[in-house]
Amino acid sequence: MEQPRRWHDVFWLGIFLIHLVGLGLVLGVLGLNRFKQKNRLDIDKYTYRFMENEAGLTEDYWPLYAVAGGVGTALGWSWLLLLGSRATQMMKVSVHILTTYLAVISVLCFWAEQFFWGVAFAIGAALQFLYVISVIDRLPFTMLVLQKSAKMIWNLPEVRRVACAFMLVVLLWMALWSFGAAGVVASSIGDGGRWWLLVVLSVSLFWTGAVFCNTVHVIVSATVVRVTIHGGREAASIPGNPLMKSLQYALTTSFGSICYGSLFTAAIRTLRWEIRGIRSKIGNNECLLCCVDFLFHLVETLVRFFNKYAYVQIAVYGKSFNRSARDAWELFQSTGVEAIVAYDCSGAVLLMGTIFGGLITGTCSGVWAWIKWTDRAFMIGSTSMLMGMVLVGIAMVVVESAVTSIYICYAEDPSLIQRWDTEFFDHMSETLRQRLQHRSSRAREVLTLNHLESRMGEHSSI
Repeated sequence: MEQPRRWHDVFWLGIFLIHLVGLGLVLGVLGLNRFKQKNRLDIDKYTYRFMENEAGLTEDYWPLYAVAGGVGTALGWSWLLLLGSRATQMMKVSVHILTTYLAVISVLCFWAEQFFWGVAFAIGAALQFLYVISVIDRLPFTMLVLQKSAKMIWNLPEVRRVACAFMLVVLLWMALWSFGAAGVVASSIGDGGRWWLLVVLSVSLFWTGAVFCNTVHVIVSATVVRVTIHGGREAASIPGNPLMKSLQYALTTSFGSICYGSLFTAAIRTLRWEIRGIRSKIGNNECLLCCVDFLFHLVETLVRFFNKYAYVQIAVYGKSFNRSARDAWELFQSTGVEAIVAYDCSGAVLLMGTIFGGLITGTCSGVWAWIKWTDRAFMIGSTSMLMGMVLVGIAMVVVESAVTSIYICYAEDPSLIQRWDTEFFDHMSETLRQRLQHRSSRAREVLTLNHLESRMGEHSSI
């Protein structure tokens, strides 16, 4: 019998809801002020000092955001439909083509004399290339984990339907968000003022999108763990309609924890992947290694309190976010599974797919905007890219939920994974053994080096 769950992180739930209502009103005002009539609400009297451009109308730019929403939704649904047959191929394409796509966009930005965006995309292409090179030896194991996770999700069509439903909910919010964003783009405020307003709106959309994605994460994780524990969705011992129970908890008692974790988790995870990739390729540069090690240990400390595995603990046990993150990390540390979790790059690969989907969405809207309004194309393209990333991310998080659930189940009771897929269990166990041996050998090398340095110091002093 499941115990009644307590509400957690209610403060962050309140902050998110207040932010949602307040921003919704602001978006409505910004869009209506330029809808079918310039300065309908007479807001320009407060911004006349910043007027530098000719004002447009909201409906001039709103269709471009509609294209972004349509393309992002089509990409997300295509991913879910092809999950069973082409998931591995799509992930490989995302990994290998993203660098090229970023480089091409960078060249086009320089050609259009948009030097800031050209440099930004060039740096993104360089970082992507360096990261892939640094983890190239991990990709075979990563692809195996993703393949097995996709297979698990394909056998649970109800969770894919949940992801599709959440995409539609996000689209409804994006209709309002893009209405306000189109009003900002159409305003007569100078480029600097419009960019700042769009940055604020983009941060809000990022948090809202992360909350929706992580809500799906919690729902899918709870369903996957229950099915794994009971030995299949057809098992007689499985509780009735586990998906609806998971949905109920995710939208009530656990929603505050989801809002709280969504603020920080994504940024910390991305920073951790980059630092790990750089750290593995530094070599013997002691000065640079010292600086990177400092950042690495700082991020590792943050990971104890903000990690994606917390959502599985929230889904299964109904804990608060920080306690869930800490318990998940301590579970990995105590069982040694953290070695294989650190070796796996599935989260980074799925993020590459999300960014690639966002780039395609931003390109479609940006090219159309460039044909009609050259000076506002990058405003529309960059915000459309974020819309595409949110929509594609909801599809990607379904597989990521299965990955995190597999690792939590393996750490708590390896026999659950063995019963589900014996061959995959053997491969995970062998990889874990190799990673633990690798860490032991690295530790012995460090101890030996420190011992030799101390001996040399003693001889030099003599």
